[in-house]
Amino acid sequence: MLTSPSSVPRLVVAAPSSGSGKTTVATGLMAALTARGLAVSPHKVGPDYIDPGYHSLATGRTGRNLDAYLCGPDLVGPLFAHGARGCDIAVVEGVMGMYDGAAGEGELASTAQVAKLLRAPVVLVVDASSQSRSVAALVHGFASWDPQVRIGGVILNKVASDRHEELLREALDAAGVPVLGVLRRVAQVETPSRHLGLVPVAERRASAVDSVAAMGAQVSRGCDLEALVALARSAGALSCAAWDAAGALDSSPPPPLAVPTPGAAPPDPRSRPERPRPQAPDGPGESGPGGRVRVAVAGGAAFTFSYAEHAELLAAAGAEVVVFDPLRDEGLPEGTRGLVIGGGFPEVYAAELSSNEALRKEVAELAGSGAPVAAECAGLLYLCRELDGQPMCGVLDATARMNERLTLGYRDAVAVSDSVLAVAGTRMRGHEFHRTVVEPGSGAAPAWGVLAPRRVEGFVERGVHASYLHTHWASEPGVARRFVERCRTS
Repeated sequence: MLTSPSSVPRLVVAAPSSGSGKTTVATGLMAALTARGLAVSPHKVGPDYIDPGYHSLATGRTGRNLDAYLCGPDLVGPLFAHGARGCDIAVVEGVMGMYDGAAGEGELASTAQVAKLLRAPVVLVVDASSQSRSVAALVHGFASWDPQVRIGGVILNKVASDRHEELLREALDAAGVPVLGVLRRVAQVETPSRHLGLVPVAERRASAVDSVAAMGAQVSRGCDLEALVALARSAGALSCAAWDAAGALDSSPPPPLAVPTPGAAPPDPRSRPERPRPQAPDGPGESGPGGRVRVAVAGGAAFTFSYAEHAELLAAAGAEVVVFDPLRDEGLPEGTRGLVIGGGFPEVYAAELSSNEALRKEVAELAGSGAPVAAECAGLLYLCRELDGQPMCGVLDATARMNERLTLGYRDAVAVSDSVLAVAGTRMRGHEFHRTVVEPGSGAAPAWGVLAPRRVEGFVERGVHASYLHTHWASEPGVARRFVERCRTS
């Protein structure tokens, strides 16, 4: 019998550090439990877009992110409960080391913080390849560092032999921490990587299916699934209601009305005045079923980075969301009134994107008409004049190229220009993750003022808002409402 989303059994898969095997264990556990007939809700701590694709493949459900920095700690529980609707169990893959979070922000956005917010037990995945008895000291340190984090057991990864396993088990028995699984070194499942991590599922679906199946088989063989399910059932009930896109729009205040004084702190969002929720008008601008405006969202192998809640918020605000593939489709969906181009890997597909001249021209015409266009990271590159010498859409007077330096990290930002997403003064948090640089020409206003280090970033021109920052609209639902309103009136 399915449980309510606030009481669904759940556990968090964490590790002492990156590279310990979290993704293999979490994805394999999701696949193994799904193969047993359970409806598994997949989640990922942090801003990662790629791992949730593998989670979706393992479970048949949308992989969702839980990011206490982008959305705030108060939304972690509601967003979890939203994703867990109709499920028997939830598996949450952590990020980095268990206690690693936003730089300089203490526990904020760490796996440990999310586990506490979800009242969920933790399974610690330990790379045991170069240790034996020392594993007990390591696990003891992680278990005792924060008494509010409950480590319910350990999965030992990269174990070399039966004798190695015996030594590890003896050490952990003495420490009082149960071993819930052992994965042998020779049975590691490899997944291809490149400059920004794993290759997304959309680029290797056939082989990704095989990889996920192998992860599931490995976890089924090496882990005590009954004990893991029992541990998940020990999670405490959540007191929060599940997040809902329509409800979030109803309760979201309007954005601030004026540009903040230079050097002044951005306005407190809680102080914004209330205004009536706008009603969908009859007449011009209707292009979809029930008077909805059609918003095209880029997808396919080149544009794989998106949060599921964005499309849900757009739909709740009155949009008909239609996904198209810039690598294959020679035109935008008929009747498109707005365009959203998220993140991904256009640098990998620059030649193919460039060769689709018909679509590039149509995107440029749509943007030139003043229609709303929201682009993040990969979308920004696609709107430039060129990318690594390949012609792109030419919407922005800018060129883009690959760079050896990785730009990575959370950003606190404030809108410095009125746009189709926000008015100046709107404060949002974002995340940057790219190995490209954009060299701007002239004419466009900046989109964001990044607070640390202080700089301006992005482009606002006509109906275009383009930026390197990935943002999560659940933190500011009015973004979706404003975008759809502009689609109706542009």
